[in-house]
Amino acid sequence: MGLALPVAPPYQASKEEFLATRLDQVMDILRRATVNWSRKNSLWPMPFATACCGIELMATGASRYDIGRFGAEAMRFSPRQCDLLIVAGRVAIKAMPVLQRIYMQMAEPKWVISMGACASTGGVFDTYAVVQGIDQFMPVDVYVPGCPPRPETLIEGVMAIQRIVDRDGLKASQERGRGLGLVIQAPIKVSVPQGGTN
Repeated sequence: MGLALPVAPPYQASKEEFLATRLDQVMDILRRATVNWSRKNSLWPMPFATACCGIELMATGASRYDIGRFGAEAMRFSPRQCDLLIVAGRVAIKAMPVLQRIYMQMAEPKWVISMGACASTGGVFDTYAVVQGIDQFMPVDVYVPGCPPRPETLIEGVMAIQRIVDRDGLKASQERGRGLGLVIQAPIKVSVPQGGTN
């Protein structure tokens, strides 16, 4: 004696279940998604470390924290090979033109992390010789707070950059609402009197 299984009626498709598109549009969407995924998982940082935040940046690349898990372990010291500028520590007025030149030599798309209180606001160095926030001279995508910030905080900053890359894709910094024409200003000229007073 056999079992009688219930037979479902033949499937009837409705018009809401179909999607019509062109193959080249689908391929373009897939290509952009693949490029965004590969770029966000292979950031090449350019470290600009001038103070104690640089030590925390080095610790982030070491074995305990291993920034390589996020695809950002290939720190390059040539701006033409980098797409992520990490400014760690205080920046003197005299060093600002160098930092601006490094930023301008980086290929688009590029991102900037301001690491620590000194790079973001000048920190405890409220003097004429220290820049009171690098965002006065260049666009900043992510601020990493702390004095100095712990490696976990910098890793969170890198993950925030990854979210920006995933959201914005291959847009240049000017297309993202940032860029040379919008934010960067000439460094402040400080005039120091020559000679003694009479």
